[in-house]
Amino acid sequence: MRLPLRPAYITPFLRPMPRFLPATVLAFGLAFVPGLPAATPAAPDHSQVPGVVIAHSPKSTRIFLGSAGIVALPDGTYLAKHDEFGPGSTEKTNAITRVYRSVDRGRSWEPVSRIEGSFWANLFYHRGAVYLMGTTAGHRHGHAVIRRSTDGGRTWTTPKDENTGLLFPDISYHTAPMPVVVHNGRIWRAMEDEKGGDRWGRMFRAFMLSAPVDADLLKASSWTASNALPHDPSYLNGKFGGWLEGNAVIDPEGNIVNVLRTDYRDVPEKASIIRISADGKVATFDPARDFVDFPGGCKKFVIRRDPRDGRYWTISNAILPAHVGGNVERIRNAAVLMSSPDLRTWTPHHVVLYHANTASHGFQYVDWEFEGEDLILVARTAFNDGIGGADNQHNSNYLTFHRLEQFRRHAASTVEVAR
Repeated sequence: MRLPLRPAYITPFLRPMPRFLPATVLAFGLAFVPGLPAATPAAPDHSQVPGVVIAHSPKSTRIFLGSAGIVALPDGTYLAKHDEFGPGSTEKTNAITRVYRSVDRGRSWEPVSRIEGSFWANLFYHRGAVYLMGTTAGHRHGHAVIRRSTDGGRTWTTPKDENTGLLFPDISYHTAPMPVVVHNGRIWRAMEDEKGGDRWGRMFRAFMLSAPVDADLLKASSWTASNALPHDPSYLNGKFGGWLEGNAVIDPEGNIVNVLRTDYRDVPEKASIIRISADGKVATFDPARDFVDFPGGCKKFVIRRDPRDGRYWTISNAILPAHVGGNVERIRNAAVLMSSPDLRTWTPHHVVLYHANTASHGFQYVDWEFEGEDLILVARTAFNDGIGGADNQHNSNYLTFHRLEQFRRHAASTVEVAR
């Protein structure tokens, strides 16, 4: 089935792409929902949704689509994924992740696997295999785990013990689809545990995991964990709510750092930079210098370093001037391309996705990769679907794919954001 494009709803820097939506994709997206009425009042209308719809879940199901992730395989295949959260889901008992496949550069997608006991995971390719690294369930219930697929995401290993992907014997752990980076013969991945208290944000303790690049990544013994840094209520004049969803990044001096979303609900928004020792065992933070201004830093973001010139890029939920005010953490209606030469000074260049409504629209948890001159990205999208729209900006009803062509041409441009 081919749905017509509505270019007015797709910002002009995104190349309009036909939305080839095989019936199997939409059926897959709806069939997993328990309790659908026998006669659905109306069919969803995806025609105004920006990009390519990969999956959709109506708000009436109370199942929302989270943790957008993407990876491009060496043969040109793309894999994308989301998990299910919300009161209609099983996130606290048997979390579900769904993986999709595209063989035509993102123009169409098909479902390839449904994984039980997988939450907040990222997709990455390493030495001939695809991996999912995350947790088994939501807050207060999740083990830290890693899975491997050697058949393009169709089947996955099951983390049963310390030799098959169970990284720690205890609970509870937290993360998001965050990037891995290979540096100095090791693969690095940031995570958090939830052992810092009972309150969201303050309970997160940030740490770094690393393993030799040639190790068996399913073996817990392959991984080294740093110390976990807790919330400190004195930071940011008492307005520091916590840190989470960290990026493993190689800094300009060649050191591994963990750049984290920071729960500071004011502008300018902040990111936190935790420094990691060369052996991966020691994490340190200096509050006098390691909080940096970062538009969109109160929401999840992914940082990757451009292999061409070493510049750092991200797509964040920076707040545009028209939307200043309200809850900083829940303003997610703009996805903004930004870059930095040093991880500390960030320039907003271009609005990639936008909707004027902040209450029920969002383009959040964007995961992306470089592909030559382009960026390929997926978003956890909250958007009108013709049958009631999203529950709110946070409780997303779509997983969408987008291509930002010739992204580097925006490096000389700037856009105004709240500061």
